[in-house]
Amino acid sequence: MAERARMTAAQLADKLLQDEHADVLLASVAWMARELMEADVSAKVGAELGERTPDRTTHRNGYRSRGWDTRVGSIELAIPKLRHGSYFPSFLEPRRRAEQALVAVVQEAYVNGVSTRKVDRLVQHMGLHHLGKDQVSRLCRGLDEQVRVFRERLLEGAYPYLWLDAKVERVREPGGVRHKALVIAYGVHHSGRREVLGLDVGKAETESFWREFLRDLRARGLDGVKVAVSDAHVGLKQAIAQVLGCSWQRCTVYFLRDMLGHVTRAQQPLVFGAIRGIFTATTQGEARARLGQVAEQLRAHAPKVARLLEDAEADLLAFYAFPAEHWPKLRSTNPLERVNREIGRRSDVVGIFPNDQALLRLAGMLLIEQNDEWLVGRRYLSESSMALVVATDHSDPSATTGIQEVAQLTAF
Repeated sequence: MAERARMTAAQLADKLLQDEHADVLLASVAWMARELMEADVSAKVGAELGERTPDRTTHRNGYRSRGWDTRVGSIELAIPKLRHGSYFPSFLEPRRRAEQALVAVVQEAYVNGVSTRKVDRLVQHMGLHHLGKDQVSRLCRGLDEQVRVFRERLLEGAYPYLWLDAKVERVREPGGVRHKALVIAYGVHHSGRREVLGLDVGKAETESFWREFLRDLRARGLDGVKVAVSDAHVGLKQAIAQVLGCSWQRCTVYFLRDMLGHVTRAQQPLVFGAIRGIFTATTQGEARARLGQVAEQLRAHAPKVARLLEDAEADLLAFYAFPAEHWPKLRSTNPLERVNREIGRRSDVVGIFPNDQALLRLAGMLLIEQNDEWLVGRRYLSESSMALVVATDHSDPSATTGIQEVAQLTAF
């Protein structure tokens, strides 16, 4: 294989010294970019240029040209191509939308004089202290418009599975800092792909707030929901029954954590193992039998846990009404934990949001990126298994109070 000529730093220096018209800075940047790309591709391929090794994962396949405008001038890059897969230099990628939103929130807090010391340090470190309110406002408007369009887009088709989650954040208001609920709805489309369906910010997780949030989703086209998965947020179960008329699956992970808070540290391993074993049953009948046995075992030493477990039986085991391959994803909100951690990682940087819109902007831009990745990635659940879910009646008898409202909403 023919090797592409590469210069060392010493050879580059010699060449520049001999050329009286050389642009030393431009040539140095071009050399550094070339070396970075070669190092990246070698790591991706598993072998250096021209190296023969059984550990390589693919082969190089020539180069493609691309212009790169820098502060020291324009550089013509030769980007390596791969026989299988693709490569694009990280230093050419535009700033991700979520990072733009983070910068915008930091800037807004700073220029409006409501930032924390942490934000002040970030502004100085990122060199943003010279920006004025008009510049920051213009940047925020552009990002806010993208979030608005995303939040108001129409939802098409059926979404048999719906996850609802809430995260408490601190937002500054006249008179002080308030705790606000950032609520997010995720769903699995009948095609098997995940989507972020909606988000909003409210003063509290009340039934009325959840009801309005769900009504907005329905007005945008949310339909065909068979089961909604969430933690036991205040008023949420009733709002689901009233607006959606579907089954409710209580997150088993959060339930288990709650139960551990009702027993002593010495009892926790026993309670944890006993309750967790319920959800590994291979049939709904077996799960109910296990739950009854566990409740009976705990009645003497942890009567409150036994009572709460029996009361929550229907909500904890609702996932058994669906295909077995879906059970691990339906019995908790754990599939969303990575996204929630990403939101938390960025909100921790801000600490206190200057207003509700800033919180929506940061969370919204990150969720737009996540939604794009889900839509072009692998299906979350197979299309054939989702077709079975859509075709089967999973109506919840306990949700009859919501049938009339659902029918009224559908008529509009």
